[in-house]
Amino acid sequence: MRELVKIRASQMNGCLFCIDMHVHEALEIGETQDRVFQLTAWRESKLYSEAERAALAYAEAATELPSGVSDETWNAVTAAFKPEEVAHLVGQVAMINAWNRIAAPTHSEPPERG
Repeated sequence: MRELVKIRASQMNGCLFCIDMHVHEALEIGETQDRVFQLTAWRESKLYSEAERAALAYAEAATELPSGVSDETWNAVTAAFKPEEVAHLVGQVAMINAWNRIAAPTHSEPPERG
């Protein structure tokens, strides 16, 4: 789930470097291609759990500032995760957004792969 929220926020921010890195990392740790392929349409997909949906909704809302995270989205996150997991999710989303704002404007490019 950690990589999925990083990929989704990076997609929203148009950060090719981070999309590439986190897709490859997700696949390396066992994420399925189908779940990665369907990530941009996760609301329509049947491949994500309720907890993953809550995390993805939070990642999108936190990335779309200044609109922010609604009470409904926040309540879904706090219902789906333990407090320490919520803290990790908030940190992961904040960090990927920061990295996107470094990598995209500096024209960072993913490595060439054979």
